Amino acid sequence: MTPDQAPVLPPLGRSTTRSDLVAASIKTAILSGRLKPDEVLVERRIAEQLGVSKTPVREALISLTSSGLLTPTRSRGVAVRRLRAEDVLRIYEMRALVEPWAAAQVAVADGFDASEARQALDDAARFVEADDQAGLSLANRRFHRSLYSTCPNTLVVSTLDDLQDLTALGTVSLLWEQWPTWRDEVQEHRDVLAAVTEHRAADAEHLLRSHIERSIGRLRAARDRAVEPAPAG
Repeated sequence: MTPDQAPVLPPLGRSTTRSDLVAASIKTAILSGRLKPDEVLVERRIAEQLGVSKTPVREALISLTSSGLLTPTRSRGVAVRRLRAEDVLRIYEMRALVEPWAAAQVAVADGFDASEARQALDDAARFVEADDQAGLSLANRRFHRSLYSTCPNTLVVSTLDDLQDLTALGTVSLLWEQWPTWRDEVQEHRDVLAAVTEHRAADAEHLLRSHIERSIGRLRAARDRAVEPAPAG
């Protein structure tokens, strides 16, 4: 390529900024349940706790608000988003449309590394025995991301990352208080992983869609129970 053909703005390498690190720290605290729904986040306090200036904290809060984990308050601040059952239902419906397809694309490709998925499953099994909901939520997020993260469609990967964050938020604050399905879900995950590693794309897509749709069914049942009129007397 001659100098005249060189791009005007050459691509930059991937770098982790301070605001990225701050956002990751806040996100982990939210998804592990250490920061609770409706809890207001104060820039100055976070900056002091993390030992950074307020600028990267402000940038991180803007990013997390855009992704849906935080929500603006009336006082122009931000708080951890509180998801309603209807919100979580919509999130699962979106995942059912996109995530099984992404897993199937990974299954038909070569070079899938199952080590992260297997480690996440091992961690999930330990968290089940320890009755650790927060740890299990994060392990499940790692498992699902390991399945779709090498999908060649980067827009799908980015969309699923945001949906997985919202799923983890809904899980730790809402879902597993309503139904104890931990052991069943761990086994379902193992079945999906086997299909992906064995390049059984159709099975991987079917198993993962069924896995997600079971949660959709429970959410719809919970919603319907909530709107039923109270019995007389």
